[in-house]
Parts: sequence; structure tokens; C-alpha cells
Amino acid sequence: MAVVLEVRDLIKSYGDLVAVNGISFVVQQGQCFGLLGPNGAGKTTTMEMLEGLVSADSGDILYQGRIAKRSDFQQLGVQFQQTALQDFLTVRETLQLFAAFYEEPADIEELIQLCDLSDFLTQDHRKLSGGQRQRLLLALALVNQPKILFLDEPTTGLDPHARRNFWQLIAKIKQQGRTIILTTHYMDEAEFLCDEIVIMAKGQIIARNSPQALLAEHFSGALIRLPDRGMQPQLPAAQWHMSNGFLHINSQDVEASIRQLLNEGFSLEGLYIKSANLDDLFLKLTGQSLSEVGEVA
Repeated sequence: MAVVLEVRDLIKSYGDLVAVNGISFVVQQGQCFGLLGPNGAGKTTTMEMLEGLVSADSGDILYQGRIAKRSDFQQLGVQFQQTALQDFLTVRETLQLFAAFYEEPADIEELIQLCDLSDFLTQDHRKLSGGQRQRLLLALALVNQPKILFLDEPTTGLDPHARRNFWQLIAKIKQQGRTIILTTHYMDEAEFLCDEIVIMAKGQIIARNSPQALLAEHFSGALIRLPDRGMQPQLPAAQWHMSNGFLHINSQDVEASIRQLLNEGFSLEGLYIKSANLDDLFLKLTGQSLSEVGEVA
């Protein structure tokens, strides 16, 4: 795949605070690329530089193999966490207003179908639900037909059903060959959507790969949990413990462990098996749970 975005040794400071400290990465055409990080990691500052909102102190940003200039930033699509819209306009009128800002806007009817806006086109945008508003903002971010779409915490505050629906929209956009750069605090969202992720801490990149490859690199096996029925497994003491009414077993081979439990007469009723996820990886690398992270500098 072709490289559509390249970042080389990017640095940004605010006084004595080094918000972004020499990071480099590339983004391939058609990828969903995730930027993750705990408080103060530099994720938001990085996004602002990539979007042309903040200038880097040093380093380069390249779009399509050339140093980014103003015209490149104008061709990006950005969905911010909060966007001020003109009052008293319907959803359709809002789309028409934004389309008027561009010489070659996307077809509004196609955006309506893509972002599933048909049911509330005549409704005042101020009266939309959280999920409906996010779908409108997504359509507005696509109105200039961008090759690269930036999504900044797009599902924050949405209920689980609305979040899942939004994920399906993002998947449809990916199928069109667009490149997506995503920030999120939801571990399941990053695992579901992202082809590759970068984890930042203190202005630097501490991990980068696909979610699956990073989990395989840092974890093996799984946690087996059963209700405590007064039995102890014939395993080394370091591999199991009892707590809060449950037997916990750290297993490198889940199938073998379950066979052994059955042979020892354990009931599998209430069995729970958990593999490591991105929240576990975040906790291991940064000392914080991804789900506990707030706004990032």
C-alpha cells in the first residue's frame, strides 16, 4: 500500500514542557490508524499538528510524499469532539451550507445515505440525539471529499448501541479506500476499527503495531476463572490463587488447563476465560487503564 502520511522527528514544546518529543511514523492508504495515550501523552498536540492547527517546532509532516503545505491541510476531513453549527438550520440545510464552502463538494444525497441521515433531514440539528449528531458531524467532515479523515474521540458520550452503529459507518468509509486517523479512549473501539495503533506516553511513542501483534508481543495465555468450591488445583502455587470467591488460574495453554481441571473433578459451571486486551496492554505500558484516561495534552 502507498504511504499517504509520514511524520519525521516531530517536536512541539510549550515553554519548558515538551509535549511531543521526536516522534516518527507512517500511515498507509486505506488504514484506520489509531493514536492512543494517557493524560499528557502528546496525542492531541500531535493531531493538531497533523491537521495544520498547530505548527511544529521541528520535524516534518509529509502528505503524499511531499512536505505538507496549507493546501494539503485544507483537503483533510476533521470531525472534532465539539463543533459549533449555525443555529436554526435543519440537518439538510446544514449539509448544504457546508457544501457551499467548497468548489467540488461531495454529493449531498450520497452523504445522506452513507451516514444514515434520511430519517431526520428536516429536523433542527440542535434537537438531534448524541448518535444522530455524530453522524451529521461525520457527514460534514466528508463534505470536501477528503482522502484522510481525522476522528477525534468520535463516540465519547454515546450509548453502546449508538457507538456500535457509528463503528459500522466507519467501516463503510474504510471500504471506500479512505484513510482514517482516530483517537479514542475506548479499548474495544480501537481493537475493532484500527489496523495499526501508536501508543504515546510523555511525548514519545512507546509501542506501535497492529492491536493483535502488540497483544501477542506482550501477553501469552489467558486467565481462567471459576467459582470457589473449596477445591485446589494440582498446579504450582504461582499459577493460581483464590480471591473474592473465585479460583483464578494464569494459563499458558487454556485447553490443557481445562482438561486438567476436568480430570481433577472440577465443575466448569461459571467458567470464565479472559485474554488480554488493549486495556491490559495500556496498563502494562503506561500504568494506567485506557478506560480511565481523560483528555490528553
